[in-house]
Amino acid sequence: MFINRVKEMNTLNKEFKKPESFTVIYGRRRAGKTTLIKEFIKDKKSFYFFADKQSEYLQIERFKNQLGDFFKDEFIKKIDIKDWDTLFDYFIAKIDSIDQKFILVIDEFQYLCMINKSFSSIFQRIYDERLKNKNIMIILCGSLISMMYSEVLAYDSPLFGRRTAQIKLKPISFKYYKEFYSDISREKLIEMYSITGGIPKYILSFDREETPLWNIENNIFDRDNYLYSEPKFLLQEEINDLSRYFSILQSIASGNTKISSISSQLQINSSGLTPYISKLIELDILEKEVPITEDILNGKKALYKIKDNYLNFWFNYVYPYQSYLEIENINFPLEKVTTSFDLWVSKTYEDLARESLLWDSTIPFPIKSIGRWWDKNEEIDVVALGEKEILFGECKWSNKHVGLSVLFKLQEKAKKVDKKGKKEFYILFSKSGFSEELIEYSKVNSNILLNNF
Repeated sequence: MFINRVKEMNTLNKEFKKPESFTVIYGRRRAGKTTLIKEFIKDKKSFYFFADKQSEYLQIERFKNQLGDFFKDEFIKKIDIKDWDTLFDYFIAKIDSIDQKFILVIDEFQYLCMINKSFSSIFQRIYDERLKNKNIMIILCGSLISMMYSEVLAYDSPLFGRRTAQIKLKPISFKYYKEFYSDISREKLIEMYSITGGIPKYILSFDREETPLWNIENNIFDRDNYLYSEPKFLLQEEINDLSRYFSILQSIASGNTKISSISSQLQINSSGLTPYISKLIELDILEKEVPITEDILNGKKALYKIKDNYLNFWFNYVYPYQSYLEIENINFPLEKVTTSFDLWVSKTYEDLARESLLWDSTIPFPIKSIGRWWDKNEEIDVVALGEKEILFGECKWSNKHVGLSVLFKLQEKAKKVDKKGKKEFYILFSKSGFSEELIEYSKVNSNILLNNF
C-alpha cells in the first residue's frame, strides 16, 4: 500500500525536472523509504541497487550483474571488474545512449561506506568528474541516520554540498492513518495508532480485522514474530552499548522523564547520561520537551519522551516482562496491558489532539507553535500560541460526557501561565462528547471550542 507521501513525491518530481539533481533520502527503518522510491521510479527510466553487508568485491559483482540484466548485456556479466571506477565507466557509457532523464538509486548507501571507509570519497569523485553533467538524477537512501549524516549530510562529509534536496522520511501522520483501514471506528483507529504509530510496516503487520489487544497477544507477544525483537534489531546497528541505551529507554518508559530521575534510578552521573540522551535524540527515538511558553534550552523543566509509539509500547510492556514472555507465560504481561490500556491510549489521544489543531479550520488564529505546559503541581494538555493569541486545551479519553467542571478547572490552571497579554481561547477534546450544559455555554462564549476528535 502507498499512503500519503504527497509532499515527498512533489519534492522528488521537482528534483526530476532539474538539470542537476542529487537527492538524499534518510530516516529510521520501516518508515517506507524504499516504497517511496519504488513508487517514484515505477514509470521512469531508472536503475535501482540495494546495498548490503557483503564484501566490496561481491557488491561490485552484484552491481555489475544487475547492470548486465538491465542493459541486456550478457558479455559484461562475464568480465571480472574489481573497482568502482571501471563499473561506473561502463554505466555512464550505457546511459549516454539513452535520450531521456535517467535515475540512479543506491539504497542503504551507508553499507557501501561501512565496507569501504573511502567509498563516499570515491563516489564524490565519480560524481564530480563523470556524473554531474549527465542527464541523470541521483538518489542516495539510507536507514542508519548517524552514518548517512556523517557520510553525506555533514559539513565535513565528502559529499557535502552535492545534494540538491534531502528528505527525512517521517512516520505517516494520523491524518492519513485511516487510509490503511476500511470501515473502522475513530476509537479503534486511535487505539491501533497508540501501538503502531505511523510506521507502515507495523501497521500492515497487524490484523486490522482484530482488536488491538488481540494483536498485542498474537503478534507483539509472539516470540516468533519480528515485532517481538524489533527494537533490538532496529538499534543495534546505530549504537554500540545496547544495554546502556536500553536501560535509559526503560527508565524513561517507566516514568523517569527528567535527567535527574533517570540518573538516580540508573546510578549514573547526569553528565554521563548526556551523550546517550543526545544520541537518542539524533536518532529520532527521544524528544526533549519544555513547557511551550519557555525556551527549549531551559534544562530545569526539560522532560524526555520516547517519540515512536511502538518503541514506547515495547519498553513499557515487552522489555520489562521478557522473563514471562520467553517461556510463553503471557497472562501476566497481558493483564498489565489490559488494566492500563485506556490510560495508555489517553496519552496518545493527547498527542493527536495537539497534532489535529494544525489542520483544524475552526481555530480562530494561525498557530505559531504548539505543545504542553506544566509546573510542579499542574499540567495543561494542549497549549497553542499565535502572535496575539493563546489556546488552552484539555483532553478526556473516557466514556463520560465532558461537563462545565472540566472547563472551569482548565481556566483555573491557565491562570498560572504567563500569557503576555495574549487573547485567551479554550478547547476541550472528548472521546464521548459533551454535556448539554457545556454545549450551550460554548454557544454564548465564542472563545470556547469543543472537539469530538
